[in-house]
Amino acid sequence: MAKKIFIFLFCVVSLTSFAQKKAFTIADLYKVKNAGSITVSPDGKKLLFTLSESKLETGKSKTSLYIMNTDGTGLKNLTNSNPSESNPMWALDSRHVYYTSSKSGSSQVYLLNLEDEKEEQLTDFSMGVDDYRIAPDAKSIVFASTVYPECGADGEKNKVISDAADNGPLQANVADELLFRHWTSYSGGKASHILLYDISSKKYTDLTPGKYNCPVFMLGGGVGFNYSPEGKEICYSSKKIKDQATSTNSDLFSVNLDGNNTKNLTEQNKSWDGTPIYSPDGKYIAYRLQLIPGFESDKFRIALYDRKTGETKIITENFDNWINDFKWGYNSKCIYFTADVQGYVPLYKIDLESMDVEKLSPNVTIGDFDIDEAQEYAFYTARLTDKPTEIFKLNLKSKKVSQISVFNDSLINAVDFRPAEQMWVTGAEGKPVHVFIVKPHNFDPSKKYPLIFNVHGGPQSQWADAFRGEWQVYPGAGYVVAFCNPHGSTGYGQSYTDAISGDWNGKVYEDLMKVADSLETLPYVDKNRIGAMGWSFGGYMMNWFQASTKRFKCLASMMGIYDLESMYGSTEELWFVEWDLKGQPWNSELYKKMSPSNYVKNFATPTLIITGERDYRVPYTQSIEYFTTLQRLGIDSKLIIFKNDGHWPSGVKSMPLYYNAHLEWFHKYLGGDQAPYDSDKMIKNMAFEQDK
Repeated sequence: MAKKIFIFLFCVVSLTSFAQKKAFTIADLYKVKNAGSITVSPDGKKLLFTLSESKLETGKSKTSLYIMNTDGTGLKNLTNSNPSESNPMWALDSRHVYYTSSKSGSSQVYLLNLEDEKEEQLTDFSMGVDDYRIAPDAKSIVFASTVYPECGADGEKNKVISDAADNGPLQANVADELLFRHWTSYSGGKASHILLYDISSKKYTDLTPGKYNCPVFMLGGGVGFNYSPEGKEICYSSKKIKDQATSTNSDLFSVNLDGNNTKNLTEQNKSWDGTPIYSPDGKYIAYRLQLIPGFESDKFRIALYDRKTGETKIITENFDNWINDFKWGYNSKCIYFTADVQGYVPLYKIDLESMDVEKLSPNVTIGDFDIDEAQEYAFYTARLTDKPTEIFKLNLKSKKVSQISVFNDSLINAVDFRPAEQMWVTGAEGKPVHVFIVKPHNFDPSKKYPLIFNVHGGPQSQWADAFRGEWQVYPGAGYVVAFCNPHGSTGYGQSYTDAISGDWNGKVYEDLMKVADSLETLPYVDKNRIGAMGWSFGGYMMNWFQASTKRFKCLASMMGIYDLESMYGSTEELWFVEWDLKGQPWNSELYKKMSPSNYVKNFATPTLIITGERDYRVPYTQSIEYFTTLQRLGIDSKLIIFKNDGHWPSGVKSMPLYYNAHLEWFHKYLGGDQAPYDSDKMIKNMAFEQDK
């Protein structure tokens, strides 16, 4: 029987208004709605997309499918049900839509008729559907599913073994090679395979038999496989190599729909190849690639594979930043893409005849996009620090942009969403470092405020001018928040990104200290009340701050590396540490030189530590080691372990405590305007509705 346990989360809200708006609180964060997976109907008349909503009181979130006209009118919720729906796609007739839902107990593909609103479940594979593609003739579906290789497409056998593994008397994980666990789960003898489903015969065929994952895992998702335009083959990415844990060598493979004639298309490149998309005219396969083996943060380029000659040509080598998502133009003469560029993710176009790259959108942080070349429009979801995600329409000729969704307008009209200001600081080797600053609610330039300095993870990534919880929750409580992109960040040229490898405590640390120096001189910053926080590599940097400076009043280290040698022996993707630390602990001195654990004599700063028990990237034992050291040294410290979370805690179940614990810690040492709710009481009182 379901037992209901209710949460009462008391978020202190300032009664002082700014332009009749109240201060942003943790509760407001969970009122924000997020649009995604946007796609234009083939006839160019409608937009299909997802909308995600959260409910703080129950600790649950839901993603539903929506449709509207391309001018923003006619908004309609198509699937307001539980559980959530995802992966929406249009049928070619513009009258039906495909999507996945787990309403049957596992994720399956559904087809919805927009005219009579009748829904049909298409797949019923016991192991579920992860991602899928519809054949050009709509007669078959290819999808990825995690299966037992010996069972392949036999759903019943997969289910029997899976049930025995999950519910049998012996619970154990056995391994005879590395990468036996990844991010938050053990492989358990399973692998991702691509299966073909014939809709009329209801027959399943395993197109990628064997022990290898097909498609290859991609952090953040992305296209791992696609049908050819003529519908006779698929192309997919896979690492069919022996040393899975130490190599980044993923290749593209093609295979006929009868399962025969599998070919490696990119064997010559010993680095990463992935995200294949066929050109509409069938001549090429466009894909992203890297060129340096073992380096997961090499520049992502776009290349074209000529299906007739087998030749490969890189087309974006002169574009010196990472390329994220891309789509073909309908006439196969251009490719549209987004990229990390100086704290933003704009939309670009490359002409395949002139090879000219044209920037199409303003400086915003784009999530998903789609193109309607016939009507000469692009549609995308975008956000800025003070503007949650909405849907925008871009005229490809005039570059005029209009916002066509208003999901968060009522919230923005009531709550003070703070914008980011920018400055540049001269960092290591004279290179400019890009800094973003968010001022607090009811900002008074004559006052001095405590400051929180947030260092990003990756380390090869970028902080963007984009809506994020930290950028609003902490300013809402009276803090200035600063975040920057030091050496190692993406978006400022690949040499700037490369500079951090083998130098975790060098140029990047110098950059951060110089940025902190500049922040201290701002007239509204109280230099005696500055704290710092960071996640992943940012957590490592907090631990290095602990070892190297006493300038911060307090630190907050999340999922951070403490001891580099023990980290090497317990993480899973060894190619990362072996590249960035230039070898293994027994042949690289960097593990000792750059490990915070070797500088315990310098420790003195109070620290909040947060980790997840299912974090296999930076195992939670790193945080326990660090906490044990601080406790034995008598340094004020607090440890929070989320038992069901990995490297990223659950957004709606765990992150409320995450934000509040930070407010509590910073209030204790920096003294913000608002006292947070007591975290220990929160743990006891914030039990969400659960079925037990």
